[in-house]
Amino acid sequence: MPLLSLEKILHSQGFGSRKQCRIMVFNGRVTIDGAVCDDPQHMVETEHLQFEVDGQRWQYRQHVYLALNKPAGVECSHQPQHHPSVYRLLPPQLVERGVQCVGRLDQDTTGLLLLSDDGAFIHSYSAPKKKVPKVYQVTTKHPIQPELIAALLAGVQLHDEPAPIAAAGCAQVSENVLHLTIAEGKYHQVKRMIAAAGNRVEALHRIAVGGYALAAALQPGDFSWLEPDDLAKIGQYA
Repeated sequence: MPLLSLEKILHSQGFGSRKQCRIMVFNGRVTIDGAVCDDPQHMVETEHLQFEVDGQRWQYRQHVYLALNKPAGVECSHQPQHHPSVYRLLPPQLVERGVQCVGRLDQDTTGLLLLSDDGAFIHSYSAPKKKVPKVYQVTTKHPIQPELIAALLAGVQLHDEPAPIAAAGCAQVSENVLHLTIAEGKYHQVKRMIAAAGNRVEALHRIAVGGYALAAALQPGDFSWLEPDDLAKIGQYA
């Protein structure tokens, strides 16, 4: 990674305009290796760089890749209509960097949501033609029958769709819970598929995208950074 001025680093990491970052440095709010740096033009090696702003530690990252455990009652939009925005769950520095949802989840759907500021990454995993598999834990209103699973795997006809759509995978977990894998991203697809097969979705929770599964320890509303190994698990489907 290249050498960059401290001012440029802070700007690239979402700490404000170049002028705001310059003033931040002048005011002694930035620390590197335990020492205050008050020179905005100080050149810094970005690889493995960690720094502190107002006592909070940050790591330099060229791009943002996040896994968020989306709670119910938030919308995947910067301009939500009826519920708070999911972006309110993120630090303002990441929002400033232009982080976007990789695909969307309905406001009442919970679970794994990927976010990034890397346009190529967002396109790779949200474009319908990529057919990245997504696994949902579905809680149904009525007990699950073998006929339901058979119908989902064979394909169900959805309104306004030219041909039946089949699940890429379907496994029953308990009397009213199944894991459903889909490779498309059509509007309300899981709910519509379950309805077309003769049941109803009571709760919907996404547990995996590609080869990456939501960590059990990640609490609703929290996020974690996707590291290279995590991206590789997803990347096999790009």
